[in-house]
Amino acid sequence: MFEKSLNELIRGIRAHPDIEAKYISNCMDECRKELKSGNLDVKANAVSKLNYMHMMGYNIDWASFNVVEVMASKKFIHKRIGYLAAAQSFTPETDVLMLTTNMVKKDIGDQNQYVIGTAMNGLSEFMSHDLARDLASDLVTLTTSSRPYVRKKATLILYKVFLRYPDALRPAFPRLKEKLDDTEPSTQSCAVNVICELARKNPKNYLSLAPIFFRLLTDSQNNWMRIKIIKLFAALTPLEPRLAKKLIDPLTNLIHQTPAMSLLYECISTVIVSVPDHLPSIQLCVTKLRIFIEDQDQNLKYLGLQAMADILKIHPKVVAVHRDLIISCLEDGDESIRLRALALIGGMCTKKNLADIVRKLLKHLEIVDGHTYRDEVVAKIIEICYQGNYQYVTDFGWYLSVLIQLTRIEGTKHGKLIASQLMDVAIRVKVVRPIAAKQMAALLTSSHLLNAKIEKNGVCEVLYAAAYVVGEFAAELDNPLGLIDSLLQPTIANLPGHIQAVCIHNVAKIYGQIGKTIEESDEEGQAKLTESRKQVMNRLPMFVASTDLEVQERAVGALALFKYVQKQRDKGVWIDDQVAQLYEGDLNPVAPRAQSKVPVPEGLDLDKRINKEKKYKEIDDNSDMFNWMSTVQVDESMFDVAAPKAADYTEEELESRRKARQNANEANVFHLGGGMVNRPAKADDEGGAVDVDQIPIETLDIDIGTIMVGPDASAGLSKKELKARRKELKRLKKEGKPIPAEYAEPEKPVVATVFDMPEGAELEDAGNGPELSKDDPHRALGEIDLSAPSEGVMFEQPQHHVAKSMTAKEAEALEIEKAKAARKAAKKAKKGKKEKKEK
Repeated sequence: MFEKSLNELIRGIRAHPDIEAKYISNCMDECRKELKSGNLDVKANAVSKLNYMHMMGYNIDWASFNVVEVMASKKFIHKRIGYLAAAQSFTPETDVLMLTTNMVKKDIGDQNQYVIGTAMNGLSEFMSHDLARDLASDLVTLTTSSRPYVRKKATLILYKVFLRYPDALRPAFPRLKEKLDDTEPSTQSCAVNVICELARKNPKNYLSLAPIFFRLLTDSQNNWMRIKIIKLFAALTPLEPRLAKKLIDPLTNLIHQTPAMSLLYECISTVIVSVPDHLPSIQLCVTKLRIFIEDQDQNLKYLGLQAMADILKIHPKVVAVHRDLIISCLEDGDESIRLRALALIGGMCTKKNLADIVRKLLKHLEIVDGHTYRDEVVAKIIEICYQGNYQYVTDFGWYLSVLIQLTRIEGTKHGKLIASQLMDVAIRVKVVRPIAAKQMAALLTSSHLLNAKIEKNGVCEVLYAAAYVVGEFAAELDNPLGLIDSLLQPTIANLPGHIQAVCIHNVAKIYGQIGKTIEESDEEGQAKLTESRKQVMNRLPMFVASTDLEVQERAVGALALFKYVQKQRDKGVWIDDQVAQLYEGDLNPVAPRAQSKVPVPEGLDLDKRINKEKKYKEIDDNSDMFNWMSTVQVDESMFDVAAPKAADYTEEELESRRKARQNANEANVFHLGGGMVNRPAKADDEGGAVDVDQIPIETLDIDIGTIMVGPDASAGLSKKELKARRKELKRLKKEGKPIPAEYAEPEKPVVATVFDMPEGAELEDAGNGPELSKDDPHRALGEIDLSAPSEGVMFEQPQHHVAKSMTAKEAEALEIEKAKAARKAAKKAKKGKKEKKEK
């Protein structure tokens, strides 16, 4: 009488935000008490509250049977609450579902159409294999109901039936096909929806329905149904090319006439997939997509750019006409739209417009915020210039200036990418090397690179390319002596190790190039060269002390070279011009498999050992490992006390010592052995040595079967004995007699296939990939062939234990009676066994 209603429960939860869990726990306890009531109104109220708490994340599986009780009520208001709770909390694996078959069968056959609708709504959520099998025939029958409300719901729920019970598809398909011509538009829509979902598993099965769908597409005014049909045609056209030509006119008419953006977008998508070679249709689609991109709705703008990207793959020239519109999208406030527009720009480049597009992107970089987006723009600029092996770049001097501008982008993470492009252009394009060398020399003195933050793929990576280019093409430099100072400046020591190493390495290259150009008679030049050499020798020790091994090695080698040159100069020998010879000649790239194509010279044995094999002293396994002890000389005079011999003791003292030792052994739990054996002792033994011949031998009568040594117990038998044993074994097997233990074959060892693995991990064949389960509904639906003759295909008869005419109460009573009968049978069997034992 004083139970909380659902509204009071909600108000109470909102009034106790700090102790919500405790309050809900108390409400759960109240609901448990209410569910024990015999009043269905009280039970229904409790179930409605439990359903609300379930939606908040609390478990109510313990109340499943009570939910079924409310579902079985005759009142519609109770039934609706019960089915709603079942739809929320039940799963196909819920135990109490076996009790609902007859109840649901009764509800879907009710005279009230809203009771039928409520039952089918709930059933669609907790449909199991057994329910689908037992109710399939009844649900298919409901598709012919005179009430449109029932027909549409029955048609729609068939999809869930097919998922759980795929064998129902073939017998139900003719009835489903009839619903495409139903007089009620809502039933038609439901049938189209079901077939469209089924076609995603196996489109080939529904190719025969193309004429019906074509008629519905042209006659129907329902945009939602048109969208579904157009999606279905997009899946069918790859299977039937002739269908695509017939779709051009209706799709073109819809694109021209429809004001619905959703339908327009689906028509455009289908044209792109179905008739990509029909240029007029593609041009029409691009014109309509411009409306999407110019719209203020961000969702439509994004869809328009996405569809443009699909057209760009097949007709780039058609999209390139709208280049300005797409570039204007880079100014949009939504980053996802800017990224989508950025992806389109790369496909619209030509030799004529490349410079203009890059100029606009560089200008866009100056005003845009966000490091991630700026990195995307930097990568896109390099991508559109490099694509097709620089097919659109006509002026590489211009491209070098673009790359140098990109080095000034603050915080970019594409330093390695920019560096690789600078090296690639300088190495592969000979005409640009003079410009590249001069511009790289300027970068080595650039403060924004030398003082940049040291991070992975940072902009400081450009210095690696700069040092490489100026060293490789030092002949193109105007002031190489000043550049040596830049390569060894103290700031370089703060850069990553690989950059320091390449700077040190290229100092020697530049010095060698200078030595070639300065004559020995040029006193002014020789003075500058000497000054530069001393400067290098003063700065290299800083790099010799580096913690990086590569830097150390390069610095030590360079320092040794310059010291040798200085030593020769002190002797009056001029060798500065010969330093360049260390780096002369081109090192061409070598193919990975080039070595395998080189013929082996005659007389060369590649398998022969280069070094002599060391000979190790062989050790005899049977030798005594302690034989070295015999060589040890012990000075017995070191021991003051000599051990007493057995002759020094009397017979009584020896006996007392034996007993004391025996008692100590028996008291010691770690002593192996069962006591001492009384035996005569020799005179020279200490305390009486053990006489092996006096040890008694006892036979252990233990039945342990045949002891098998090695792989087979019959290994020691002769051929004649083995033949007799096989013959005897064959006779015993033929007569069905037990086989003696000595004849039994040894068991094969079991190889463990279960290992300690993370939770949820399963063993899988590498290379085969995961296989779909046999119970997977998608796989089962895809394997069904509807083109096969379906005559005589019937629904499986329900195997449920409840008769059709039983109500839920009668079914419960039947279960109780069966349980009583089972208990009586168990008692009777137990009594019979007891009497049998007494007899």
